[in-house]
Amino acid sequence: MFKIKRAYEPASAEDGKRILVDRLWPRGLSKAKAALDEWDRLVAPSDALRRWYAHSPQRWREFKTRYARELRETCPEELKRLRALGRGNVVTLVFSSREPAMNNAAALKEIIEMRRAASPAAARNPRPHGARNG
Repeated sequence: MFKIKRAYEPASAEDGKRILVDRLWPRGLSKAKAALDEWDRLVAPSDALRRWYAHSPQRWREFKTRYARELRETCPEELKRLRALGRGNVVTLVFSSREPAMNNAAALKEIIEMRRAASPAAARNPRPHGARNG
């Protein structure tokens, strides 16, 4: 299960594994306060994409599309690793943006979960458990 949380919010036991998914370290935050398990710069959006987006709500949809493409092209193995970490475990994707909903961690969570739903295992068993052919 994946969650997102702003880096400046206090860490909690419910966060599970905490992974910073920004290219830059959060300004003014100590490593101790961040309480991170890892910092994964590979999955952060490129500087060019981040600057293009500039947290413009009108660009959110296109940002997610471009970000997903960027991830597929630059670090597909890292995406697989993150998906594997989330199987049966809580993983909190930590971000520093002031924007609580339209940020790279929210987009990454959506991308990871969308791919998991489209995985071969999900495709092999599309019906809910116990459903019958009618």
